Amino acid sequence: MLNYLKCAFTLCCIFVCLPLSAKLITITEKQYQSGGYLVVQAAPYSMVEFLDTSYTLDAKGYLSIGLSREVSGNKRISITSPSGEVERKTLRITPRKYKVQRVNGVPTSRVTPPAEVVKRIQAEAKKVRDVRAKIGDYDYWRTDVFQWPVQGRITGVYGSERFYNGKAGSPHWGIDIAAPKGESVYAPAGGKIVLAEEDLYYSGGTIILDHGAGVFSTFLHLSSVDVKVGQFVKKGEHIAAVGSTGRSTGPHLDWRMNIRDVRVDAALWIKE
Repeated sequence: MLNYLKCAFTLCCIFVCLPLSAKLITITEKQYQSGGYLVVQAAPYSMVEFLDTSYTLDAKGYLSIGLSREVSGNKRISITSPSGEVERKTLRITPRKYKVQRVNGVPTSRVTPPAEVVKRIQAEAKKVRDVRAKIGDYDYWRTDVFQWPVQGRITGVYGSERFYNGKAGSPHWGIDIAAPKGESVYAPAGGKIVLAEEDLYYSGGTIILDHGAGVFSTFLHLSSVDVKVGQFVKKGEHIAAVGSTGRSTGPHLDWRMNIRDVRVDAALWIKE
């Protein structure tokens, strides 16, 4: 009888202590605006549905999601735990107004490429896409506090409408930071070098740094690429030098960030 009462008391405590409706999802970081991002924390390997895309949290229970330039308004996010519990939230994404920037003095061949380089451009674009399709299992993206890769005057911002020699181009996806040619470029956070090219047609000297979980930094127009593919670098480590290679009219660093295939605003990752 005594054992029965002990068992009953234990069961009672379990039911009293457990919440009736446990919170499945926590958004630990958020930039609820076009070009922003959110960091989701929940049970490892939970499934998330957002903007018609399915994601799986990593083994530590984290997930990064990018918000594209065009995303705004009320958007629904849902999470399903490994045990089948479901939670839904509505996120309010603030729209942004983007600047118009006119860039003149660009060589004609970099605005309207000649037919003989089209295949080269397509091959380079595929190489970049393939690199970003691989998700690295690293935690730098959430353990390091991002810093500016170079100091200088901001001459171009994320999302702006670009006109090259008067001709409309794609939106600008990075932050342009004016600096002298040869100025050191430093890793804004740790990660693995997954692309290191001396001369891509549009971006010239180019590096892609994988911070893990689909979070990538890309550095364009470099005069010197001082790392190799497969190399791990720490936050603040020298990786390259500022230049004006590719489609550029003067020395500067174009720093871009992606979360998987979504282009996000790198400036929103700076907390220092």
